[in-house]
Order: sequence, then structure tokens, then C-alpha cells
Amino acid sequence: MNRQFLIVDADDTLWENNIYFERAFDEFVAFLDHSSLAPPEVRDVLDAIEAANAKIHGYGSLNFARNLRQTYERLCERHIEERDLRTAMSFAERILECPMEAIEGVEETLAYLAERHDLTLFTKGHPEEQRLKVDRSGLGRYFNHMVIVKEKDAQAYRELVKERGMDPQLTWMIGNSPKSDVNPALEAGLNAVFIPHAHTWVLEKEEIRPVEGRLVVLESFGQLRERF
Repeated sequence: MNRQFLIVDADDTLWENNIYFERAFDEFVAFLDHSSLAPPEVRDVLDAIEAANAKIHGYGSLNFARNLRQTYERLCERHIEERDLRTAMSFAERILECPMEAIEGVEETLAYLAERHDLTLFTKGHPEEQRLKVDRSGLGRYFNHMVIVKEKDAQAYRELVKERGMDPQLTWMIGNSPKSDVNPALEAGLNAVFIPHAHTWVLEKEEIRPVEGRLVVLESFGQLRERF
């Protein structure tokens, strides 16, 4: 295959990420100990707060801590002490201490692809936090370029392609998120590879709007070696 431009997502594509947020949420629910709301109902409140705050503050564990604090303030049934708010936030803050767990087949596949194609790491979130993840993962050496943005929408893809001088017909976005990886890349005129993840964040899920001939769905990251 001719040399292509491969844009690769990070969280839940290269390494596990959302599982740690889910564990933090479980700890938060146990601490909240609401008398009538089941965990899914607490999650609905948190999701609404996260959706609103993401537009202002973006993503990442520190912003998740803020969201947990606001959820606690809204749902707590007892007098709120400052130490309670610190505890609620601590469940998210500890995410930064979680080990980096590369998804199976990722490193050997990146090594294979890096010899054949131009690789760009494209992620969203808090810049320092995302850079720390890349450094801790040891996977940054496989990429020619890394870009961290506040939101991965169609305009962000258009700007990336223009900045890097990529040919849209030879450019593929690879990721697990329909909302941030697949649909906006297709809207921007690129190709996309969708690799589903069992624990994709609920706010990253939406119906995929496929474009004939420009969408590939794979079961695992390692299958990229067969496609590229």
C-alpha cells in the first residue's frame, strides 16, 4: 500500500482510560450513599453536568473531579462539609496515579505502521495531562506529530489536515469514539477506522454516519496491520 496519513486517537484506542473513570464513579456512588437514587440515576445527573461543563472546561481527570463535586453538591442528602467535597473530588484525582495499560496489540502494531505510514497522535483533553499519558505510555516515539485540542470536531480535523499538508483521500482517522473520531473525520472529508471499545464513555457514543467507501470497522487495533 502507498504511504498514507494515519491519525490515531489516544484514550481507549491506544490505552485503557475510561475504566478508571468508571471505577472512580463507583467509589463516588458508594460515598454519596443516596437513599433513593440508583447508580444509573446518579450517572444521569453526572452526565448532564459533564456535558455542560465540557463545553467550558474541556476534559480530563481534574475536570472530572469538578464534575463529581458539583454532582455531590446537587445530590447530597446531608450537611456538606468541605472535607466531603475533597473526598468526592479525590476519586477523580487519583486517576492520574493509575497505571498506563496499553491495549493488546497496540505497541507492535504502531511499530509496524510507523515504518510504512505517517502517524499523527490526535487527542483531546487537558494538554499537560495528555502529554503525561503519552510520556508514561512510551508510545510517543512512534508518531511523527502530536496534537492536543479542546474538542475534536470537523473543523479541528480540517485544520489538522491543512497544517500537516495531508491529502484527505490518503488520510485515515483511527479511534473508538463515534462522536470524536469517526463522524467528524468523515464530515471533514477524511476516511475513518472505527475500533469499538467495550468501555467507551457514554458521552462519546452516537450513531455513526457512514460514508460509502470511507469507513472501515475493525474488531481490534492489531487488525490495522492487515488493512495498512
